[in-house]
Amino acid sequence: MRSTRTPRKYAAVAMASVAALLLAACGSSGSSGGNSASGKVTLTWWSNANANPLLGVFQTLMKSYHASHPNVSFTYVPIQNEQYDAKIQVALQGNNAPDIFFQRGGGFMATQVKSGEIKNLSPYVSSWIGELGSQAQAWQIGGAQYGVPYDLHTVGFWYRKDLFAKAGITAPPATMPELESDVTKLKAANIVPIAVGSKDQWPDAFYYDYFAVRECSVATLEAAVKNVTANAPCFAKAGTDLKSFMATNPFQPAFLNTPAQTGAGSSAGMVASGKAAMELQGDWDPSVFQALVPKSEWQSDTTDLGWFGFPAVPGAPGNATALLGGSDGDSCSNKAPEPACADFLQYLDSATSQQLIAGASLLPANPAALGGGPVGGPERPAGEQSIVLHPGVSRPRLADERRHGAGLRGGDLLRQAHHDRTAVHSHGYQPGRDPAVMTELR
Repeated sequence: MRSTRTPRKYAAVAMASVAALLLAACGSSGSSGGNSASGKVTLTWWSNANANPLLGVFQTLMKSYHASHPNVSFTYVPIQNEQYDAKIQVALQGNNAPDIFFQRGGGFMATQVKSGEIKNLSPYVSSWIGELGSQAQAWQIGGAQYGVPYDLHTVGFWYRKDLFAKAGITAPPATMPELESDVTKLKAANIVPIAVGSKDQWPDAFYYDYFAVRECSVATLEAAVKNVTANAPCFAKAGTDLKSFMATNPFQPAFLNTPAQTGAGSSAGMVASGKAAMELQGDWDPSVFQALVPKSEWQSDTTDLGWFGFPAVPGAPGNATALLGGSDGDSCSNKAPEPACADFLQYLDSATSQQLIAGASLLPANPAALGGGPVGGPERPAGEQSIVLHPGVSRPRLADERRHGAGLRGGDLLRQAHHDRTAVHSHGYQPGRDPAVMTELR
């Protein structure tokens, strides 16, 4: 999914201090090949983390890993998100594949496995991958580990408290009838209720997917992802729910031509500037807001920004409070030198590295970074529910993302919700991946 975007901070690597650490431009070459057992290696890493804060975090981690593993150096290749899929596909199919690369997961990863383009990491990660819990299983195919997550994501409604108050709304909606009532109130106050960036297509899937999560059991969703089918009646009911909701005309005019995160006229820009009351988006949205409005305006707006989960659908048999979630991760190409490639992926998931990643407004993949401890370690707090995550809700990267001061961070508001609710990602079944879903139902 995914348009232009996202996050991350921390200082750039001092090139003079680590001459072997190469931070290359997008046109750099692919894998260095070889085997790390033979001596020095250079790992080429392609990612769509092309701006701070995550770019800076990755630079810091490459530098620190090189310091403790002087035989391993890096060439980091940041690629703009919209260009990434085409570039990595060509590289994997040719002789220019990077050693490490940002992995979309789901059907993308399955195709790469079928084509023999990526490495089965199980022999290298089996001793520690269990620390990540159930989310690591989402990066397996046929029981083999082909990807490793480094962060988690959650999707919900970001809303403007000031616009809610102007429309006489005193609390965020807990049910779909309440949300539809709030849509009516906002329109009566001449406020666009919900902004959506349908031009980029991927935000549309959140709506269908959430209705499917409400209408289908977790077991049905997992079976649909595994079998790549959506034959259960609950999926048809999710489509009916979405069509009924769209009949309330909740979105801005010409929403099908509105980009998600590019420019002030995007759906994110509309919420950031107070031209729309809410947007169904991922935990990364506040970082996007900050890049689309002046620093002074964003700092004054942070107190007006709130978050709530997708409302319950009365009578629906699925989980009424489950959050749509997912993760970002990496894979190693078949040309990658081992064990260097897999060992670096383990380093990214170490508690120390994960704390830096969490500092970039992300939910870390390793619960140890939040004090929960790895599997076999300290128990999580009582009352927390299990998390069922599947790759695919990877956050898009904003080409020129920047942070304006301290600001509000998505991870700060969503972290508690992440721990208190079950998170389900259901992008594996085809209806939710259909980019024409909003066009067909408008």
